[in-house]
Amino acid sequence: MNAFKDFTDPVAHAGPALAPTSDWSHRFAELGQAFFTEVRPQPLSAPHWVGRSTRLAQEMGLGETWLNSEQALQALSGNTVLPGTRPLASVYSGHQFGVWAGQLGDGRALLLGDLPDSRGQRQEIQLKGAGLTPYSRSGDGRAVLRSSIREFLCSEAMAALGIPTSRALCITGSDTGVRRETMETAAVVTRVAPSFIRFGHFEHFSYQEQHGESAPHQALRGLADQVIAQHYPECLSSDAFPGNPYAALLQAVSERTARLMAQWQAVGFCHGVMNTDNMSILGLTLDYGPFQFLDAFDPAHICNHSDTQGRYAFHKQPNVAFWNLHCLAQALLPLIGEQDQAIAALESYKSVFPAALQQLMRAKLGLIDADPQDLDLIETLVQLLAQDRVDYTIFWRRLSHWVAAMTGNDSVRDLFLDRAAIDAWLQRYALRLAAQDPVQTSQTMLRTNPKFVLRNHLVETAIRKAKAKDFSEVATLLTLLESAFDEHPGYDAYAAFPPDWASSLEISCSS
Repeated sequence: MNAFKDFTDPVAHAGPALAPTSDWSHRFAELGQAFFTEVRPQPLSAPHWVGRSTRLAQEMGLGETWLNSEQALQALSGNTVLPGTRPLASVYSGHQFGVWAGQLGDGRALLLGDLPDSRGQRQEIQLKGAGLTPYSRSGDGRAVLRSSIREFLCSEAMAALGIPTSRALCITGSDTGVRRETMETAAVVTRVAPSFIRFGHFEHFSYQEQHGESAPHQALRGLADQVIAQHYPECLSSDAFPGNPYAALLQAVSERTARLMAQWQAVGFCHGVMNTDNMSILGLTLDYGPFQFLDAFDPAHICNHSDTQGRYAFHKQPNVAFWNLHCLAQALLPLIGEQDQAIAALESYKSVFPAALQQLMRAKLGLIDADPQDLDLIETLVQLLAQDRVDYTIFWRRLSHWVAAMTGNDSVRDLFLDRAAIDAWLQRYALRLAAQDPVQTSQTMLRTNPKFVLRNHLVETAIRKAKAKDFSEVATLLTLLESAFDEHPGYDAYAAFPPDWASSLEISCSS
C-alpha cells in the first residue's frame, strides 16, 4: 500500500468533543487490512450547512446542539477527524449493468466507525464526498451538491415511508469546484446505516480466493461470520439449513431483499442502478443515484438516462434483484458447499416477493382481510393505471379520500381516459369493501398512501435554489417528507401534478 502514502498521512484530530466519542468502535476494521485502506479526508474549503436531519441526530443520540456546532461542521466536512474515529475506505467488487467489473470500492466514501444509537444499536457513520481514495479509479473522490441533496432527501423520505434504507444525517457544501458535465460545487453527505457491506464485498473476496490471490476462503469466511454474528445470529441455528449458517444467510438476505423489492414496487420507486455493488447485505436501499418516484404510472419506465438498454426499468427491478442474489450465491458457494443448498436458499425469494407485494397492495386498498379475488382486483387496477399513465401517488391519495363516502367518482375517474373501465372497477372495489367501515378504512389508507413523495421536479427546484445559497427548499422538503402521510395545509402544491418541464429532466449515473 506504499503507493497510497498520500492518502494515509496522519491528520490532526478535532478539539474537545461535544459529541459522544468514547463509544466509537470499528467493527468493519476488525475484518483485517485486506478489506480497507485507512484514508485521510481531504478538507472542504470554507464549508457551510446545506441540510440537517435533527430527527436522525436525536435517534443517534447526538442532539441538535452538537449538529449545529462548528465542530460538527468541520468534522462532517472532512476538515478535522473526531477523536475515536478511524477513517477508512473499503474495497469491494461487483457486476455493473450485468457485467463483471472487477475491483471497485469506496471511491468517494470514508467510514469513520460505528456508534450506538439511542436504542443501543450500533450504526456506522460514513462521509460521502470526502476526497480521493485508492478506489477512486478515474474519479475525483468528491460528491457534488446536486447529487448530495438528492441522496440526503431521499434517504430520509424512504425512512419515513417505512422502507429499509441507509440514512443521511446532514449535507455540508462548499464553493470548491468539481467538474462533471459542467463545473459544479462540492458537498459531503454524512450517511448512517447498521452496515454498508454489499453483495460486492462477498464477490470481491470470493473472486480473489478462487483465483489464488489470497488464502482459500479465509477472508470470505471471516466476512460472512461477522455479518452473521452481528446481523443474522438466527442463521447459526437455522431449521431450514441445520449446520450450514452460510446457506441460512443467503436465504435470509434473499427474503429481506424480496420484501424490499415489494416495498419499492408498491410505492412506485425506481432505483435506477441496481448493480451488485449497490445491493445491501441487510436489505437496505443503498446508494441513491439516478432514482425516481414514478409520476405517470409506466411499468417500463427507465429513470436512469445512462441505462440505454433498460436493464433497470421499474418493472424489471424484482427480477434484477433475484439475478443479483444469484451472484451473491455464487460468491458464497465456497462456504455453502453444495450447489443444491445454494439454490434452495434462493428459492424462497419466489414466494416471499409476490406474497409481500400482494400484502402491501391490499394495504394500499385498505383491505383488512384476504380474498381469493383480490389478486385479480389488483392486477386489473394496475393495468388501468398503466394504460392511461395515471399519476401513481395522486391516484392512491385520491382513492384513500374517496373511500370515506364512496360517492362522487370524479376525483378518481378524472385521472383516467377510460372512464367506463374505472367506473366498473370502482363499483367492484366498493362491493369488496362493503363489510368494512368506510371512514376507518379511509383513515387507514391515508396512513398507508403518502401525500408527498420526492418527485424529480421538487428536488430539482431545491437544487436550483441551493446553487444560489438558498437552502430553504431543502428544509421545506425534508419537513414534508418526514411526515409524508400528513396533509400539511398550505403545501398542496408539493403534492400536485408535475409541471410540463419535469418530463425533460434527465437523471444519470453522475447524479
